[in-house]
Amino acid sequence: MSQIGNEIARQSHSPAAIIEQHKADLAVVAASHVRVDTFARLAVGVLRQNEKLAAAAANNPGSLMSALMTAARLGLEPGTEQFYLRPIKRKGQLEVQGIVGYQGIVELIYNAGAAQSVVVEVVRARDEFAWTPGALDEHRPPRWPGAMKQPHHKVDWFGDRGPLVGAYAYAVMQGGAISKVVVLNRDHIARAKAKSDGADTDYSPWRTDEEAMWLKTAARRLGKWVPTSAEKRTGVIERLDTPPAPLNEIDPDEDDEPIDGELVD
Repeated sequence: MSQIGNEIARQSHSPAAIIEQHKADLAVVAASHVRVDTFARLAVGVLRQNEKLAAAAANNPGSLMSALMTAARLGLEPGTEQFYLRPIKRKGQLEVQGIVGYQGIVELIYNAGAAQSVVVEVVRARDEFAWTPGALDEHRPPRWPGAMKQPHHKVDWFGDRGPLVGAYAYAVMQGGAISKVVVLNRDHIARAKAKSDGADTDYSPWRTDEEAMWLKTAARRLGKWVPTSAEKRTGVIERLDTPPAPLNEIDPDEDDEPIDGELVD
């Protein structure tokens, strides 16, 4: 085969070409708000910016498309903090792995229409943090009004906050009710990390963006208590027993129970 012929063959099997060839498949599974052309361009752009990821996609195109199909099904943007794309080695061979990020989970909660706001935060050692449901504050003046309904968290944004010690998440539902409050300490996070496939590899977000993964762990637990949906709901949903989004089967959560009470380092 001529040099030109080899180049044409190489281009036809490039990750970008494979994405283009499978746009119709992406359209079949994509959430209704996803514009497949834009989605495909985003994916190609991510590959062009990351040589290792592009190499993994070229080595195992099926893993790339599997990850992209998952992102499209959930209606999340690939290669962002909604949905990470990263290279991983399995049995010595590079492939692409898709990971739902904390922003993706928050997006799924908003899509369901039951929450008017979602709070997901990390707690660091020098932060002021308290969570004792129903407690009255004995400080004068009180730090929160009446019985405690959500965590008290005060941060010195310009000081040294210290190392990560925990994370929490809750939603304010339509009508003002507070959802289940999820509070996790370092042990909960460590167990979640231990169950995460490839968490200790060089390109894992647990290494490249640890704080985001602490946030993801808290948001993921919150997703067990509030509705999530890949489809954007036009009406307000008031029931909390809405059938869950595909997230539960795509991104299974461990069964650890969150802390009900004050986070203790």
